Amino acid sequence: MIRITDQYFWNFVFSLFFIGMVVMGVIILDTEGHLSYQELETFDIVIISLATFRVIRLFTYDTITRFFREQFYNATVTKSGKVTLSKPVTGPRRTIADLLTCPWCFGLWAASTVTFFYLLTPAAYFPILILAVAAIASLLQNISRLISQKTDIL
Repeated sequence: MIRITDQYFWNFVFSLFFIGMVVMGVIILDTEGHLSYQELETFDIVIISLATFRVIRLFTYDTITRFFREQFYNATVTKSGKVTLSKPVTGPRRTIADLLTCPWCFGLWAASTVTFFYLLTPAAYFPILILAVAAIASLLQNISRLISQKTDIL
């Protein structure tokens, strides 16, 4: 019988990995960074935040990255030929599956990655700007849908 605490080991391992990546990122940015975090202005933080929002949405919800998320699930084929997906009960694939279905959890990884590349090189500005604009468009689309639903109800 698998206990819930059996998964804690993998959660701990991935947490240590994340901390290690952040420490390495700080060291790299200290020596190779194009921009210091102390130089960030409000505009930069808004762009990073919007890009992070879009990356989170891309990896946790969007259909286009479903193929990536599904790599960490168990597939079961029924007698009728239908495939059902389920999270593994335990192990590193379970931790990654949990991470990719939790926007709060994945948000730390996404924010760290976007911020790292934004500070590392000016070559990252354009892709991050595209993600930020896509985030604004996504938010406007959701607002438009909400307004449309409310007017249909009235």
